[in-house]
Amino acid sequence: MIRGISIIYGIYLLLPIALLIVGSFGSTWTNTLLPSGTTARWYVELWVDPSFRKAFVASLTVAVSACVINTIIAVPLAYALYHRAGQRGSIAARLVSAMPVAVPTITLGFGYIIVFNTDYAPWLGTLPLLIAAHAVHTLPYLTNTLLTDLRHLALDRLEAAAATLGASPWQQFIGIVVPNLRQSLISGLVMVAAISVGEFGLSNLLTSFQNRTYPVVLLQAFYGATGFACAATVILLLLACASAFISSSVIKKS
Repeated sequence: MIRGISIIYGIYLLLPIALLIVGSFGSTWTNTLLPSGTTARWYVELWVDPSFRKAFVASLTVAVSACVINTIIAVPLAYALYHRAGQRGSIAARLVSAMPVAVPTITLGFGYIIVFNTDYAPWLGTLPLLIAAHAVHTLPYLTNTLLTDLRHLALDRLEAAAATLGASPWQQFIGIVVPNLRQSLISGLVMVAAISVGEFGLSNLLTSFQNRTYPVVLLQAFYGATGFACAATVILLLLACASAFISSSVIKKS
């Protein structure tokens, strides 16, 4: 029974992906289960399309920027949560860091629109606002990854030994905590990048025509040639698979 459920789940998961790959090489695909003809021109058109190239660069810019911001915030935040487990401040910090996950992205998006579409903060549609939104949205994922790793490292003994040698709290953080979190930090950042590159809800609400991300442009492609849209989706899928592979490889080595 378990094997049958696994097979059904595998078909459910892989069949749409297989159809996308087949469709990306099909000449025409209209009201049929499978496309007719074989061609690679959709990938060529995708490569030379300036809107997709620009959107791809915008997505990478946002993802890399979100990773940098998350690194600066998540490492000390996870360390503080680890040392203040059970305290009121820790509970409040956990709620704040988990809010972007618990709250629907459309709610966050509308909140940003209300706040940053005013005369006092006319930043709606700008790239910095989109980067900030992605950083807030992905911060809990990296924080929780680091916090889980901290709970398994038994840092108390290492920090106590360093303290007896005269190391200050800052020296303990830089010399013990940060090096021990290297593997989980890399793995978490790969996950953050994958989430950011594939994120659609916030990007669709907050982006402007000049700063459209890859998923936003991808949705508009489905109103045109189906094969072209399938090819663009396959590229996004390959990016997600590459990120997942890198993340899992880092976890196995850690």
